[in-house]
Amino acid sequence: MSDSDTPQGDTAARPPVIRVRDLVVRYETPRGPAVTVLDGITFDVECGETLVIMGGSGCGKSTLLNCLIGEIQPAGGRIVYHLPELGEVDLCGANDVQRNDLRKQFGILFQSGALFSSLTVADNVALPLREHSHVDPTIIDIVVAMKLQQVHMLPHRDKFPSQLSGGQKKRAGLARATALDPQILYYDEPSAGLDPVTSTAIDELIMSLSGKLKVTSIVVTHEMDSAFRIADRMVMLDRGRVLRIGPRHEFETIRDAAPDSFETREEQLMHQFLNGNASGPLTESDGPNEYERILLESSTFAR
Repeated sequence: MSDSDTPQGDTAARPPVIRVRDLVVRYETPRGPAVTVLDGITFDVECGETLVIMGGSGCGKSTLLNCLIGEIQPAGGRIVYHLPELGEVDLCGANDVQRNDLRKQFGILFQSGALFSSLTVADNVALPLREHSHVDPTIIDIVVAMKLQQVHMLPHRDKFPSQLSGGQKKRAGLARATALDPQILYYDEPSAGLDPVTSTAIDELIMSLSGKLKVTSIVVTHEMDSAFRIADRMVMLDRGRVLRIGPRHEFETIRDAAPDSFETREEQLMHQFLNGNASGPLTESDGPNEYERILLESSTFAR
């Protein structure tokens, strides 16, 4: 792949751990033509960084996450992983064996924690090890204890999910996500539904684990306080397209600037979103009725 395929060129010693190129996702609708949810998405994820993917409701960020983990097959484009254990694998063209091998390199923290209600916390964390490794049961118990200790959940190892708070479920889910020592961690709205103090604690845990485990982290969120705490770089989506990708300080500059200092619609839109303002191009450019229609229609498919 040539440098011209890369948005910013390859300057690092190692190639990007993920290259997303011209990704397109369409969904059929019962009322008419297919809806294009992702339209030509292109970006890189560098090894060891924390990349935050953000955007308003219906922008396609959850669909993008599902493409990255292989749950959705796109209509076009490529998602190329470059991992030491597997070499270069295009997820979009991979066979079942390649997909399964690739998924073992992922850890995923789902929005709800997605713990199995019939299993204790310890058994939830042990499940990936029992299903996808040949580790002795005694060793599994040791690994589970270590993973729970990392997220400050060891005292709760024998509890069931129904006995946990929202923050504790997220911590237990994170312990399970790291059970197989993944190369990449995916986070789906890790701060959703949490109070500000618990949200900050989860963010600090994400940053701590990224440093200790030396993993690449991709975080999908619309929580701006969380995004600006944890991100090395940010990707902002708008109606299925990449509006801007860059280091966190570029987004901080746009967020903190005066509203009347922007000349382009792109920057005005980003300023509105990053500050959570009610007025701006996100809610006014197409008129309230058109914007409401787009949100309701696209959120049905893209979330």
